[in-house]
Amino acid sequence: MTTKTTILAASILLCLYAGAVRAESPAEAPAAQPDASASAADDATTLDAVSVVGTGQTRQVQALGLAELQRDAAGTSPLKIMAKLPGVHFQSSDPWGNYEWASKLSIRGFSQQQLGFTLDGVPLGDMSYGNHNGLNISRAIISENLSGAELSQGSGAIDTASSGNLGGTLRFFSSDPSTEYGVRLAQTFGSDATRRSYARVDTGDHNGFSAYLSGAFHTTDKWKGEGPQRNAQFNSKLVYATEDLKLTGYAATSRRRETDYADLSLQSARRLGMDWDNYAGDWQRAIDAAGGRFSGGVTSLDDAYYIARGLRDDDLLYVSADWQANADLSLAATVYYHRNEGQGHWATPYASSPDVPIAMRTTEYDIERTGIMPSLTWQIGNHRLQAGLWLEQNAHGVQRNFYNLRRDTPPDRIYFLRDPDARVFRQRFDTDTRQYYLTDRMEFADGRVTVDAGFKGTRVETDGKNLIGSRAGGKLVAKDNFLPQVGARWQFSEHEEIFGSYSENMAAFRTGVNGPHSTSQAAFNAAVASLEPETSRTIEAGLRTSRDNLQASLAVYRVDFENRLLAIARCAGIVGCASSFANVGDVETRGAELTVQWTPIEGLSWYNSLAWNKSEYASDYMDGTTLIPAKGKDVVDAPKRLYATELRWIQGGLSAQLAAKFTDRRYLTYLNDSKVDSFWVADAAVSYEWSELSWADAFKLQLNVTNLFDEEYFGSIGTNGFVTSDPTGLNYTLQSGAPRQAFLTAEVRF
Repeated sequence: MTTKTTILAASILLCLYAGAVRAESPAEAPAAQPDASASAADDATTLDAVSVVGTGQTRQVQALGLAELQRDAAGTSPLKIMAKLPGVHFQSSDPWGNYEWASKLSIRGFSQQQLGFTLDGVPLGDMSYGNHNGLNISRAIISENLSGAELSQGSGAIDTASSGNLGGTLRFFSSDPSTEYGVRLAQTFGSDATRRSYARVDTGDHNGFSAYLSGAFHTTDKWKGEGPQRNAQFNSKLVYATEDLKLTGYAATSRRRETDYADLSLQSARRLGMDWDNYAGDWQRAIDAAGGRFSGGVTSLDDAYYIARGLRDDDLLYVSADWQANADLSLAATVYYHRNEGQGHWATPYASSPDVPIAMRTTEYDIERTGIMPSLTWQIGNHRLQAGLWLEQNAHGVQRNFYNLRRDTPPDRIYFLRDPDARVFRQRFDTDTRQYYLTDRMEFADGRVTVDAGFKGTRVETDGKNLIGSRAGGKLVAKDNFLPQVGARWQFSEHEEIFGSYSENMAAFRTGVNGPHSTSQAAFNAAVASLEPETSRTIEAGLRTSRDNLQASLAVYRVDFENRLLAIARCAGIVGCASSFANVGDVETRGAELTVQWTPIEGLSWYNSLAWNKSEYASDYMDGTTLIPAKGKDVVDAPKRLYATELRWIQGGLSAQLAAKFTDRRYLTYLNDSKVDSFWVADAAVSYEWSELSWADAFKLQLNVTNLFDEEYFGSIGTNGFVTSDPTGLNYTLQSGAPRQAFLTAEVRF
């Protein structure tokens, strides 16, 4: 029986069983709405806590609530959970989607570096591995402390604090402290020695003041090869609320230590198998391979290295105030601070230590940024005017160093390295961001017609300094004083509405290891005069319906992406030589997205999302003196079809769900001469909660099984970037998807 047939059969059996034992309890409570800062989500209509179709919105907006975010295995990244929404393509090589080297997200063909991300309105930057302007959501907040997440596939709300959201935004919201005193404890055990402990204490409300303190420690072995994955986090949130005023303070720390999985090529996967990994644990074999003495089917230095790692330390805090001055006027402001230190380790055979032909190569990062976001909202008749600012100063440093290794001491311990033996380059980037916006929401015909119109202006200036080495320094400015957004929605019947929107966006130049400054000074000087920031224009329209047992949304869109900037690699990723950087033309995207939520009987729901996306390069480009005929080729890592289905049954304290996701084939090269095949992956979960016990408020057991049918597939691609052409499959830029794994969580609330 094929995997797809098995999934279908299991879905039918679960549906029949649910119908035979018709649920007697009320449907699950709706998802909690995000905090007041999430103005764009205020009008969302919940689909049984699974998603929303964005009723009342003038653009494509969907969301997941608290209940949905807690159904996956404890510690799962919200990015992985949101992959069930139409147009969202997310992959990683661990079962939670937290392993950052392999985490790859795209929406409607736009990569993660071209999207916007916020937590409670605070900008998270582009959340990339070699981050220069933020941090990943999995480090910004413990997943159990999230209350909701919102996706705008085409253009985010105009007040989103992002300088890179060409292709959509994801906004995350933290839960507020409970007004009742409470303690929540959870312990997870599972495959590959997984252990996750979570604890949270809420003070309850005391004359308007409430707070919580929480912590999580997550450790697991890799599912292949050797080496641990560890993460320790603490979150605290304080709220003081009166009738007209709300003050909020949030603080988060994260200490992450990850051992990398080996990057595969198509050729090495065929030769060595999908379970092939680095040499960690066999130091002598790594030494032999570095000297060209291969064994066990290895034929290349790049088939494996001894070990690779990622280390990230983050501290994030914000303070916000929301004041309702009168019935029509409200003021808000948020001030935030973020500090990051990170290192990426690679035991490279392309450099030597005095007594061993391997050295530890590092890329070392640091970020220190502060920002403020004031805003004003004024209701005048049927107009809701909103204006605001986003001001940020960001100091980012990046350097490439080498550390000598010893023949008698394999580099197995994970810690920050200090005092390098050689320094290849060191750069510093000081970036000032200035963004303002003005928008007007107008409602007519007793609220059945809504029009949103507004614009934002952005100016991002980066001063790059070359401190050591031969990489580039110099200033770059990306600015546009008028980026309009306009949208309308008409509720033409009791249950149906249509919507349409148009938006323009611009992305600031990236800094650090993947931006224009990653080239030589001569190449930077030659390119800077004609370098233009990336821009996009998005048109979308759709139809929504919301009925008692059926909610659905259909959207169509077109995106014109101009001035695509490409860092062209000149060597293998581990060698780390300077890239060239060029404007390689435009991308044209068109597509359609369908979301359907059907509740045939109380307690049983069936969710489906289907997306078709065609993203093509619209221009040929020059790589030096060579013409690259990319026009008409599909964008790399942009599947044309994505399909997600999820069947859920709830009866009393028992909940069960079966979910599956189809991902179409994806291209690995700009000329489309190398690709990975399509695949299905299914997950399952079952839980039971006992409430109002004599010794606790509630006790819950939850079992999650990821990759239920143990599918073998390529998850993330492009981990080491993409190349123009690779017909023989030699580019080491693939990661295997995680096999079947199981996790059991016990949770108690007092």
